[in-house]
Amino acid sequence: MCRLAAYIGPEIPLENIVTAPKHSLLSQSKDAYESKVSTNGDGFGIAWYGTQSEPGLYRDCLPAWSDENLISLCRLVKSKLFIAHVRASTTGTTMRANCHPFVYQRWSFAHNGQIGGFQKMQRRLEQLLSDDLYQAKQGSTDSELLFLLLLQSGLSSSIDVACGRVIGLLERMRKEMSISEPLRIALVISNGKDLFGLRYASDKFSPTLYRSKLLDNGGISIASEPLDSVRGNWVLIMPSSIVEIGGDGMVQERRIILT
Repeated sequence: MCRLAAYIGPEIPLENIVTAPKHSLLSQSKDAYESKVSTNGDGFGIAWYGTQSEPGLYRDCLPAWSDENLISLCRLVKSKLFIAHVRASTTGTTMRANCHPFVYQRWSFAHNGQIGGFQKMQRRLEQLLSDDLYQAKQGSTDSELLFLLLLQSGLSSSIDVACGRVIGLLERMRKEMSISEPLRIALVISNGKDLFGLRYASDKFSPTLYRSKLLDNGGISIASEPLDSVRGNWVLIMPSSIVEIGGDGMVQERRIILT
C-alpha cells in the first residue's frame, strides 16, 4: 500500500507536510504505521499549484529518502494547494511514469489501494477512454487508469457523479467477470481550487484516509496517516464517502452513490 498527503489553505512550504512533521510523508516512506507494508520505496512525487492553472510536477522512481533534492525543494517551494505520494507498487513496474501524482490539465490525482482483477479488466476499461485521454496515458498502473476513467466520466462537471459512475462500473465488472479480489480506494484529487478525498472498498477493509482539523495556520491536510502523534487533531474519513475542502476552508463530507 502507498501513502499520500495533501494540503489546502494559506501558502506554506511543502516541507510543512512532506518532510518536517514528526510522522511526515517522508517518514511514512520508511516507517508507515497503518499499512500492510511499512516501507514505501518504489518512487514518490509531488504536484503543487502556483500562479498558473496547471500544477507543477516532480516525480522519481527512487525511494523518497534517497533523493538528495527533495528536502531542499520542499523547504523552498511554497504552495496553497498540493498533493504528495510515496509508492509501494502493486501494479506496474517501478518507473517514473508509474509514480504518483498523475496530472492532466488542471487536475492532479494520487491513489492508495488496488483495483482487484485489474489485469482482467484493463483492456475493457481502456476502450472506454476517448482518444485524447488514452493518448495521455503514460504508465501501466491501475491508479492512472482510474484517474483517466474519472476524467472520462465527467469529473470536471461533478466529482460525486464521476466517482459514482466509475466505482459502480468497476463493481459491475468484478461481478460479471467473477473477480474475487476486492476494490479498495483511498484517493485525493484537486482541480487547483478545491481538494477532494475519497475512501471506498468492496469489502470492509477501506484503506485509511484522515482529514486534519484546522492546522495552526488555518489550513487542512488529508493524509493516509496522521502527520503528528495527536490523534485528536485528525478525523478518520468514513468509508464510502467523499470529503470536499473548498478554497475557503469549508469542509463537506457526503456518501458515494454508485450508478
